[in-house]
Parts: sequence; C-alpha cells; structure tokens
Amino acid sequence: MLEGWVVFIVAVVYILLLFAVASLGDRLPRRLLPRKGRPVIYALSLSVYCTSWTFYGSVGSASRTGIEFLTIYVGPMLVFALGYPIIRRIIRIAKSERITSIADFIGARYGKSQTVAAVATLIAVIGVIPYIALQLKAVSQSITVMVGPLISPSNPIYYFTDDITLLIAIFMAVFTWLFGTRHIDATEHQEGLMLAIAAEAVVKLLAFLAVGLWVTYSLHDGPFDLVRAISGAPEVAEVFEQPLNAGNWIVMTLLSSLAVLLLPRQFHVTVTENNSEEELRRAAWLFPLYLILINLFVVPIAAAGLLRFGQDINPDTFVLALPIDAGHDWLAMFAFLGGLSAATAMVIVATVALAIMISNDFVVPMILRRRSEDEIIAGKGADMSRSLLTIRRFAILGILLLAYAYYRAAGDTAALVSIGLLSFAAIGQFGPAFIGALVWRRATARGAIAGMVAGFCLWAFTLLLPTFVQSDIVSEDILVSGLFGIAWLRPQALFGFEFDPFIHGVFWSLFANTAFFILGSLSRKPEPAEKIQANIFVPAELSPLTAPAPVADIRDRRRIAGHHCTVFG
Repeated sequence: MLEGWVVFIVAVVYILLLFAVASLGDRLPRRLLPRKGRPVIYALSLSVYCTSWTFYGSVGSASRTGIEFLTIYVGPMLVFALGYPIIRRIIRIAKSERITSIADFIGARYGKSQTVAAVATLIAVIGVIPYIALQLKAVSQSITVMVGPLISPSNPIYYFTDDITLLIAIFMAVFTWLFGTRHIDATEHQEGLMLAIAAEAVVKLLAFLAVGLWVTYSLHDGPFDLVRAISGAPEVAEVFEQPLNAGNWIVMTLLSSLAVLLLPRQFHVTVTENNSEEELRRAAWLFPLYLILINLFVVPIAAAGLLRFGQDINPDTFVLALPIDAGHDWLAMFAFLGGLSAATAMVIVATVALAIMISNDFVVPMILRRRSEDEIIAGKGADMSRSLLTIRRFAILGILLLAYAYYRAAGDTAALVSIGLLSFAAIGQFGPAFIGALVWRRATARGAIAGMVAGFCLWAFTLLLPTFVQSDIVSEDILVSGLFGIAWLRPQALFGFEFDPFIHGVFWSLFANTAFFILGSLSRKPEPAEKIQANIFVPAELSPLTAPAPVADIRDRRRIAGHHCTVFG
C-alpha cells in the first residue's frame, strides 16, 4: 500500500496540473484553439454528468441491484441521440436572450420574472446540496481506502484525517475559486475551466477502463472466465439475475432525461458554454459513446468485487479495493485520480453555476433595487465585477459547507446512488415549467411558481425528510404515524398509497407540480411580457394546448420595453 504522503503529493500535483491547463485555456486566444478541437472539448465537458456516482456508485449499485444502474444513462443517451433539434432550439433561445443559467431560462420565458428565477435558484441550491455531499463522501471514502489503514492515533496525520470531509470541503472551495472565479465574463464562458474539465474527462475514463481491463483480463482470464466464476457463486449470480423493475426503469429514465439538461452544471456546459452547432452535432454521438465506454466494465468490476469481498466491504469502494488487495498500488492510485477527477469536476462546475445563479438572481437584483434611478442612469458603481467575484466566492464556500453539513447530518450512512437520486428528483421539479416553456403559450409565471413550489415541498416531505429520520435527527414517529399523527400524511405512504418510497416521492411531487402548474397558468391570462416571451420560446408551428394566445401588439411591447432586462456578471 502506498504511503499517505505519496497519495497526497500525487493528488496535489495532479490538481496543480489541471490548474495549469485551465490557465492555458484562459490565456490562449480562442482563434488559436484548433477548430476541430473545440467540439471535442465541448463533448468531453458534457461528461461532467459522470460524477463519483458513476465512478464509484455505479459499481456499488450493480453489486446490489444488477443492471439497474444503467437507468441513469439511458435517459441522457436518448436525449442527445434523438433530441438534437430540441437542444439546438434551447441553445438558440439562450443565445438570443443572453441567458446564462437554468434559472434565467425559466424566468425569461415567463415574462423575464425575477421571482420565477429566484424560486428556481432556491430549488437548485437546496436540491444540489445532497449531490455535492455525495462527492465529498466519495472522496472521503476513497482517501480512507487508500491511506486509512496506515494512519493510527500515534500518527500526527491522524488528527487531520479525523474529520477529513471538512478538509475536503474547504479544499474544494479553494480549488473552485482558482478554477471558476478568476474573472467575470458577460457570457459566463469559462474556456479554461472547460479545457480542464475535458482533461479530467479523459483521465476518469482511462482510469476506469484500466481497472476494468485489469479485472477482466488479469484478475480473471477474460470475460468467459469471469462468467464461469459468477455461475459458480449462486449468491453473486442472484444479484445479476434479478428481474427488471419496470417502475424503476421508467422513473429513473425520466429523471435522468431531465437531469442531463436541467442540472445547473449540465445547463452550463451544454447551453452556456456552447459556441456553435458544430459542437452540438459532435456531442450528439460522442457524449453517448462516452457514457457507453465508462459503463463498459461496471458489471465485471462489481462481480469481481462480490466474488472477492462479498459483503465484507462497501461495494462503492470496489474500484479501489480490488487493485489494492492484489498489490497493484499504482493502478489503485490511477483509479483514485479518476475518482478525484469525477468528483472535483462536478463540484467545480456545479458550485460555479449555482454561484452565478445566486449572484444574478438574488444578490444583483437586491443591489439594483437599492440604487436610485439617478444613480443607475449616471452609471455610479456600474462596474460590479469585483463585488460579484466576492459574492460568488462566498456563495461557493457557503454551498460546500452546507453540503458538508448535510453529509454529517444525513448522508454519512447512505449509499452514493441514493444520495444522487435525491438530487435528481429535486431538479426534476423544473420539468413541468421547463417543458411548458417550450410548448405551451398559455403557461404563465403564476403557474410556474405554483408548480415548482408545490412539487418542491412534496419532494422535501416525501424524499428529503426520511433521510433525516434514517440518521435519527427526526423522530421515526412521522414515518409510522404521519404528520401531526394523521395516517394519510405519512411521508412514504401519502394519502394511503404505499409503494416503493423513491417512486412514491417522485410521483406525488411531479403530480402536484404539474397540476399546480396547469391550474395556476389557467387562473389568469398571460401578461404582455409573457405573451412576447411565449412567441420567442414556442415555435409558431406548435399547436397550443388551448385557444391560441393573441400575439402581443405594439402597445404590449411598449409597456415592457426598457423595463425587463437580464442581469449578467
């Protein structure tokens, strides 16, 4: 086993190399970047979807539920392989409207409503915190596997690693400041960051493939030998012979289809960072190919881990534990860097995207409201670049500390996959308002707000609350007796309907979201600004769900001209 200081030095050197790559990407003029290289960088940056959930959690999931881990990849592959026209339309709208985040996109459609954008931002921040906690947990687990057995209470390093997750959160904040908040750009393009993310995408793919090839062709004598070994171990074969759960496949595919576009980090890399349709065309086949490759050896690694360790260790750590157990320390080190790449890429892009949303949709509107009209016209304090950078840095630190708090409170005992699915369900609450924004002219800001708030509240009640019960923070009585002792208000059996807890929570939250969105939109006519934005977002050839809304006339345009604007940092 490698010494702890070796692991630490290699990890720091790797992060510094990534920082050098990011600096090069920022300093290199865009015209000097190879024309054919930018689409590849763009496609690889989309792999920020593959976090430590993919690198470690997919193997853990396969070790428990067989091939069900594939559900979170089927949706993204279908979206990019078949949904090219839709993604292209989303990008065109975003560029024409100068939209830089998912909150801006939803708010812009509904009359450029700051309230809609603020609600979306709040949901995104709370919903993504468990996902960031997942990355902290994965890195903490991987460090424990790599160096934990070497550290005893007599070792001075022991006191620093006693709560290593807090140190990881602080280091992640510093890394994110270095990578994502060095400058302010009106378009929020981060050329250097995208180059570093693309480099990390290559590292994590090669690392996972290296472990998979070693497991298949060195630890075993090829795939057929591995299959024979599985057949000879009934308890392992049983895992991979489980019947498919149609409900899980449908729900997971739906949520992953939404997540690949609506997660703040995915919207940022897919929409904000897009420079041309050529990039999207390349990504339409390269990104699905990447997803196939990085999942190619999930089942072999999971099977080999079960054959070697059984249930003695956490299956989420099989990627590291197998090479360490066989004495292949440097292969384990390569895998560790792959997992570190998967986690840091997600944390950096996600926190940068959330910080942009917080500054643009919360802080800047409050600052502008406090300024007098004369100050704005005179341009006093117009250059807010330094203030915005400070705001975003504090936002990044706050988000990571909240993620750490969630990890300590509720995420320490949960599997990586269960934490990730919690965030997928939260971001799924953007679904009705987002889809309605693209296809329904009659949709209004009132409906969007009502739907998102209703869905988010039910998500918190049916899915988030039980995680605190499992950690003994909230009494189990609420699960048994219901809220206020009312049986039909049990979080996992709402209104007396009792089925799979996760599917139950997703169903009720999205049902309420959709119902309130439709009813709220039908409760009043669209305002002039909403009519104008509907004409931009909804193609003329789409038939409205109700009677066609009249095109906003010149008086409508005059009412909102100069009043609605999007704030960029």
